[in-house]
Amino acid sequence: MPKRTVRDLDVRGKKVLVRVDFNVPQTKSGDVADDRRIRAALPTLNDVLSRGGSLILVSHLGRPSGDPAADAPFRMDPVAARLAELIGRSVKKTDDTVGPQAQAACANLAPGEIVVLENVRFNKGEKKGDPAFAKQMAALADAYVNDAFGTCHRDEASMVAVPEQFPAARRAIGFLVEKELQILDTLLSHPKSPYLAVMGGAKVSDKILVIESLLLKVDKLLIGGAMTYTFLKAQGHSVGQSKVEADKLDVARHVLQLAGAKLVLPVDHLVASQPEAGAATKVVEGPTIPDGWFGMDIGPQTIELYSGIIRDAGTVVWNGPMGKFEVAAFATGTKAIAQALADSHGVTAVGGGESAEAVEKFGLADKVSHVSTGGGAFLESLEGKSFNSLKVIPDR
Repeated sequence: MPKRTVRDLDVRGKKVLVRVDFNVPQTKSGDVADDRRIRAALPTLNDVLSRGGSLILVSHLGRPSGDPAADAPFRMDPVAARLAELIGRSVKKTDDTVGPQAQAACANLAPGEIVVLENVRFNKGEKKGDPAFAKQMAALADAYVNDAFGTCHRDEASMVAVPEQFPAARRAIGFLVEKELQILDTLLSHPKSPYLAVMGGAKVSDKILVIESLLLKVDKLLIGGAMTYTFLKAQGHSVGQSKVEADKLDVARHVLQLAGAKLVLPVDHLVASQPEAGAATKVVEGPTIPDGWFGMDIGPQTIELYSGIIRDAGTVVWNGPMGKFEVAAFATGTKAIAQALADSHGVTAVGGGESAEAVEKFGLADKVSHVSTGGGAFLESLEGKSFNSLKVIPDR
């Protein structure tokens, strides 16, 4: 059943607490380096404001240690400043989350106004799901909206205990979470055939559960990234100096047996003398990588093979780069896969994390059907897991 959304709430004259995911990367000087997650929340925020509500925004940023001096880079001030630029309104920022300053700012909030609370993880009660902390936060507002898909898999106070403090009729999801759930429903329940998954990244161990789940649904699963070499090693091939999870070879063999012909591995590789920029490189054909060389990206034949399979697919889900794409010499495979998704006429979903970073970097984010704002949440959803943060939001 679809969840209640912000459009179902009467927000006129109400203070709406929106749990957003403003956990954005920052530059060395502390400015917001990538505002994609802030931009993704704007439809929900603008909807509340346009209907006469006011906004109290709460998010985490980074992983604070509890040391105020060390945690200074995790303050929400740069995020609030960037939001003000994007939304075209003044944005207040408090130096606490539920303390006297936050209480005063929220008490005096007028319709159309916005306040950003300090980093919710500065409070120990957030990670613990502390009910007392949740009660303090809920007291600031009249209604609650979850628009933080990237944190939906976390049972933290602002995700579960806080909404539980509100009457069911005053809890909802935002438009971003609604969109994420709609695309996941397509991927999990009624994908258009042929259904294709492209999995990359460094570790088999990070993706094993989602790979096993997807193998029950997809027609083909293409493998890239450093996890390739664990699979090749499990098949008995030499992979030179390439990164291998030696303790996951049995897991890889199990997946290979389970998948059969569904699982497709690279047929050639870009290898380097060292896993760094400036190293000597060459392309090697076949599954074997010579001694002394590091597998760093899929090769040109694999790019052609994978791009053709993607082009013919009805539904494609992609998670994880094909190589060390942050180094230009090893980015060709990842860029080619991103371009193939952009050129596809099927439903194309990019699952958070480095894949989302890649399509943004290559200017292709607007050419795919959906770029998820959640890395772990997206993967756990594909595994078939349900989240307490969504269970506390009533169905329509």
